[in-house]
Amino acid sequence: MIATAHLDKLNISELLTELAKMFDGRIAFSTSLSWEDQVITHHIFSQNLPIRVFTLDTGRMFPETYSVLNSTRERYKKEIEVYFPQTTSVQDLVTKKGASSFYESLDNRKECCFIRKVEPLNRALDGVDCWITGIRAEHSDNRKELSIVEFDEQRQIQKVNPLANWSLDDVKEEIKKHTIPYNILHDRGFVSIGCQPCTRAIKEGDDFRAGRWWWEESNKKECGLHS
Repeated sequence: MIATAHLDKLNISELLTELAKMFDGRIAFSTSLSWEDQVITHHIFSQNLPIRVFTLDTGRMFPETYSVLNSTRERYKKEIEVYFPQTTSVQDLVTKKGASSFYESLDNRKECCFIRKVEPLNRALDGVDCWITGIRAEHSDNRKELSIVEFDEQRQIQKVNPLANWSLDDVKEEIKKHTIPYNILHDRGFVSIGCQPCTRAIKEGDDFRAGRWWWEESNKKECGLHS
């Protein structure tokens, strides 16, 4: 566990710099290439911080998501590691249950998320003592008590959420200020972007997570990455 009192008072650049020193060689940031994650990526890359940056390619991503991955690599001239699900696991799932089993039940959807996202994440975090994420307290009721610094009991690693207390307007302003590349789907009503079959645009006034797994009647929707 790390002391949190002084970390809570740092701005994002200072926080990431401090974490890079504290967890030298044992720290990583997982980006979904969302606008929140693009803000964190910008500060890591622009400061040349020794923090691994990786993303999960589930095999079901939007073309626009791949575009922002490419534009980010071109802008900062830095590598973003890409982790894929285990081929045999995906093959077995699709062979036995079809390509859209996630629509049929909550258990099926969680199974798909585990194979395509959770297992690759666990591999990416192997040997890591500090995991940085872009999640915010505003994302859902399930995250409203989110702290900047947490401890992931399941993985037994420190978890830091630099944007925990940021508003969506804060994020947008930071992107505008630094002309940070972002997913153009955000301009089309997609606020939370995941796999293409499981994501849709939302209307003004909808819950932030309303466009994810919309067939499930719950505002506490999670894929298992942040359970």
